[in-house]
Amino acid sequence: MKYFQKILEEIRKYKPASQAEKRYKSQIINFLINNKDNYLRTNPKGHLTASAWIINQQGDKVLLHHHQKLEKWIQLGGHLEKRELIQAAALREAAEESGLNSLSLVDQKIFDLDVHKIPAAKNEAEHFHYDLRLLLKADAEEELEKSSESKNLKWIDLNRVANYVREESVLRMLRKTEELRR
Repeated sequence: MKYFQKILEEIRKYKPASQAEKRYKSQIINFLINNKDNYLRTNPKGHLTASAWIINQQGDKVLLHHHQKLEKWIQLGGHLEKRELIQAAALREAAEESGLNSLSLVDQKIFDLDVHKIPAAKNEAEHFHYDLRLLLKADAEEELEKSSESKNLKWIDLNRVANYVREESVLRMLRKTEELRR
């Protein structure tokens, strides 16, 4: 319960940057309150996920992967494990999906929120991901190791991300990153 309360507290403290994020924050809080004992992957309706928006040390590139199942370029991330906080989950997932050892949190606070529907797959019904996103940094010179979840994995110049991505939630994180650089 301690982990659940800590995560809920972090979400409540988050200051949304847009109307969409305000809605997502409310949806995530409602989901957690109504699913206290089952916010992990075992909940067939939906679950929390922790994403890693990874920028290079200079802050002019982001690491994206072409997701195997979803068939689109997105940030790295995945499901929380039992007794795991979002920071640990984002770092773990980012390392597993990229092979990077140089990963570090830019900030302990949530960087972005999103709620999105995941289509049904072989052994999973359609469900929602209540995504808590963190900003990470890594050394872009370090060799990448693509996981089985990725068709491709690459560092992309911030000014070229829109050539790969149409997802508003990813473009929103891009805009936030550009704001940080100013």
